[in-house]
Amino acid sequence: MDETNTDVIQGTLDMLILKTLSLQPLHGFGIGRRIEQISRGVFKVNPGSLLTALQRLERAGWLDAEWRQTENSRRAKFYSLTRTGRRQLEVETEDWSRRTSAVARLLKAEG
Repeated sequence: MDETNTDVIQGTLDMLILKTLSLQPLHGFGIGRRIEQISRGVFKVNPGSLLTALQRLERAGWLDAEWRQTENSRRAKFYSLTRTGRRQLEVETEDWSRRTSAVARLLKAEG
């Protein structure tokens, strides 16, 4: 059994959702699937955590949502970025770039 950790690093889920939705509107299942696909299975998003995050981002005004038909003719809530959400994505991307660069420098110094 593969025991590789696929948990999303705390604080990254919002940014991953915003980035995923910057490409196109998606429903919750599609968002989780896309994050797993793009990360090549490194991140697997728990559906409960995803729903909670989507609700929080919608309340913050970073996402809009509307009920539509899926490709399987099921009704699902589709999420899309708002203008404020796009700005927040820029802020979070810059912050994570700064932090990951710092971690990379620390790991290089240790080795």
